[in-house]
Amino acid sequence: MNHPPRPPHLPRPVPPRPPTVKARLAQAIGRNWARVGYARHVEPTWLELNRFTLSVRGLAADFDGLKVAHLTDFHYGPHLPKGYVEGALERTLAEKPDVIALTGDFIDRGPKHLHAAAKLFRELRAPLGVYGVLGNHDFSVHTARGVRRHADLHRHVADALGGHGVRVLRNESVRLTRPGGGLVVAGVDDLWSLESNPAAALAGCCPDTPRLVLAHNPRSVEQFAGHRFDLMLSGHTHGGQVDWPGLGRLMLSRKAKRWAAGMYAHGGGQVYVNKGVGYGWRFRFGVRPEVAVFTLRAAGMTA
Repeated sequence: MNHPPRPPHLPRPVPPRPPTVKARLAQAIGRNWARVGYARHVEPTWLELNRFTLSVRGLAADFDGLKVAHLTDFHYGPHLPKGYVEGALERTLAEKPDVIALTGDFIDRGPKHLHAAAKLFRELRAPLGVYGVLGNHDFSVHTARGVRRHADLHRHVADALGGHGVRVLRNESVRLTRPGGGLVVAGVDDLWSLESNPAAALAGCCPDTPRLVLAHNPRSVEQFAGHRFDLMLSGHTHGGQVDWPGLGRLMLSRKAKRWAAGMYAHGGGQVYVNKGVGYGWRFRFGVRPEVAVFTLRAAGMTA
């Protein structure tokens, strides 16, 4: 097919020149500077609410539809904006959960803000109870070696929370009972405290009864070989706080990345790693803070 000749008065199109190195560098700097601003000022308190439905083997029909709210890693202190944690708790209550699970790191840097942190939970109530476990910051332990800066801090944290209605489970469990059956809620001490004891936590529990386990560090699941759990709720990682484009979760070790955030199948059960409410330093990117809510369904039941 012959094309008509080009009119002589129209200039030939000039192909665009590729951007110079300086222009590409300026674009990269501008893009990442915007990300830094967002990560500092927006995402750390941009709370998300994540809802899940899980089928649980052996769950009695009377527990079908049970709603469990999960929060973790509050890291309460003056570095958090006033009212932020309170807002997260209000959103939790608005979901009308039957059980509320709190998986540790209530405080951030020692005992200074302990009582103010505990008071946050005084209005937190659920029909079947509010349960918690302690995190490594509550034990004042900052490495896996278990060295503590404040020897008795964990006891003071547990007592303060207990005084405001939170049942802290220290290698122990409670059985929730309804006419058709039961549900075990078990909690273990933080892995880095070197006091975690799943066998003690589950002692006397019927192996046929479904089990909800609270453990601050998701790697606690590695101690549960031979012990049934249906859903383990954990935190600790904060999801790495940063999931930078092209670089990933820079703040997590290789082993921690195995349990970075979200739902994982393991040993016949499910492990959920919550990204946490608070933060140690105000910087999150691609890892928004969260409240997670689980609706448990009896296997074979339909919505």
